Amino acid sequence: MLLEIDNLCLSFGGLKATNDVTMHMEEKKINGIIGPNGAGKTTFFNQISGVYKPDSGSIVFDGKRIDGLKPFQINEAGIARTYQVINLFKKMSVIENVMVGMHPRLKARFFDSLLHNKKQKDEEEKARQKALDLLDFVGLREFAYTQAGSLSYGQQRLLEIVRGLASDPKLILLDEPAAGMNSTEKVELNVLLRQILERGVTILIVEHDMKLMMDISDRIFVLNYGKKLAEGTPEEIQKNPEVIAAYLGGDDE
Repeated sequence: MLLEIDNLCLSFGGLKATNDVTMHMEEKKINGIIGPNGAGKTTFFNQISGVYKPDSGSIVFDGKRIDGLKPFQINEAGIARTYQVINLFKKMSVIENVMVGMHPRLKARFFDSLLHNKKQKDEEEKARQKALDLLDFVGLREFAYTQAGSLSYGQQRLLEIVRGLASDPKLILLDEPAAGMNSTEKVELNVLLRQILERGVTILIVEHDMKLMMDISDRIFVLNYGKKLAEGTPEEIQKNPEVIAAYLGGDDE
């Protein structure tokens, strides 16, 4: 298991945003999380990525406890993420946004940058080439030197994914990557996610597009009111009466 989450709890006042959630996720798989609005999906992501510290429970990533670590420490450990609301540096160029994502892996230090010495120049050139290769991977290379804010909404979503990949993660958390995409872009996203998996990166995805989730996921976890309602293959989840009642709008009989 790459990610082992056990008995995770987090409350905001009297509201239990995460209530005794346990999820174990294999590496090199696409794991999906679904649930209605307010189910606690993004809050769950925020605990894995260090934005929130759990009240209790544990998060073990690649054999090491990470609950309670700061976001930059968790990123350095090998977890990257995107956000439900696009969070780019929109006045910076596309390639600069990607290079920002490489920061945890760069070795040049303050004085190297201040002196702009050979070590810093060589590393910057390697980072720039890597950024171009990643942009080529998602079909954005032609926009490398344009402002990120000038990209279409779907392209900005792709750029966020690329920036996450730039830190060489073992696991990437994708928070509603298909939001705002048209049908063609969603098909392209489906292909891209499989290509990311082929690069050895495990994926944990929150998404409201049920067709995409059922097509792409190896395993799906269902959250409802902060609790894990069910887990299983897409086929098992589609047939689960509790899921049908709570999420898909059917009758639990």
